[in-house]
Amino acid sequence: MKTPTLSGRPTVAEIDLKSLEFNYRQLQRRVPKGVNLLAVVKADAYGHGAVPVALKLEKLGVEYLGVAIPEEGVELRKGGVKTPILILGGIFGPDVDQIFRFHLTPVIFRKDYLQALSKEAERRRRKVRVHLKVDTGMGRLGVPFNLWPDFLKEVKRSSKIETEAILSHFSMTDEKEGEFTQQQWRAFEEAVAIAREIGISFKYLHMASSAILTRLPSCSGNLVRPGIMLYGSYPSPTFQRLISLKPLMTLKTRIHFLKSVPPGTRISYGGTFTTKRDSLIATLPIGYADGYNLHLSNQGDVLIRGKRAPVVGRVCMDFTIVDVTDIPKVSVGDKVVLIGRQGKERITAEEIAEKINSISYEVLCSIGKRVPRIYKG
Repeated sequence: MKTPTLSGRPTVAEIDLKSLEFNYRQLQRRVPKGVNLLAVVKADAYGHGAVPVALKLEKLGVEYLGVAIPEEGVELRKGGVKTPILILGGIFGPDVDQIFRFHLTPVIFRKDYLQALSKEAERRRRKVRVHLKVDTGMGRLGVPFNLWPDFLKEVKRSSKIETEAILSHFSMTDEKEGEFTQQQWRAFEEAVAIAREIGISFKYLHMASSAILTRLPSCSGNLVRPGIMLYGSYPSPTFQRLISLKPLMTLKTRIHFLKSVPPGTRISYGGTFTTKRDSLIATLPIGYADGYNLHLSNQGDVLIRGKRAPVVGRVCMDFTIVDVTDIPKVSVGDKVVLIGRQGKERITAEEIAEKINSISYEVLCSIGKRVPRIYKG
């Protein structure tokens, strides 16, 4: 058996930027004429690496980029991104300076932060662009509908505040009939009409995410906010028949250690798995500290030599153990795929999410920073 070359821990997440371009074009084809894309790259581009993903999207001509917090916007600016960046989650007091220094656009739904921005803009003698958020039924962020007219009047009084957009957020993207979604859209249209009556002008209206863009393009406004679909995953299984996507991420490693054990051998912490036969057990250098979920203990699978190998015992902080007894000619150093394709087999983020009672968003976002991202395409 040939000993593999020692070159550091082999656990990496390979990111295919050609797949990102494919998904972007797929979504682009589905937006109505005159509608632009705001690509959501928050949470480190859903675990894919915010700066490389944002730079690729910038080359593709994306209109806007969306992040959750100002620090994410600052990271993009320092990485060379020039495209407008929207802070979707709003700002906190100390963030006001960053908005001006790094030319970020905040979403605003609180009077005190509206006033803080206005005051800082007066001090700097320059205007600041904002997007105003109204709550139409999500119940999370946004000006409550009954307070919307009063909030808009406050905006109107602020000479240094430039309203670039009005937005809201759909909450029932999996709803079969779309009744509540349509109700939210009608409320949004009413909120926009109130803004116009008060004399607020704006360039963009946006409310639609990946799911709404795919199912109800008529509710798109003139700017849509695709997120998870850019990365080749789906908001829910129902969307798989509506649009073809390519996953960007392949999470992979190599077998670190092999051992033959007799029947009755307990594996990993707590002895939650006991071998029932002579078994060949492989240890992989990846664990829950890397984002490979603890709940995959005794129920996950990995791909080795194009075949599935079950996870046995508890997933550890730094290691995962699999049973490779049924895989011929397996050896130390063999490639292992935890998310992605190998041969004819494939493990998706959706499959993992179902096993751990979660969603693909969490699976992808959980892949830790100590897993290097390797880019191709």
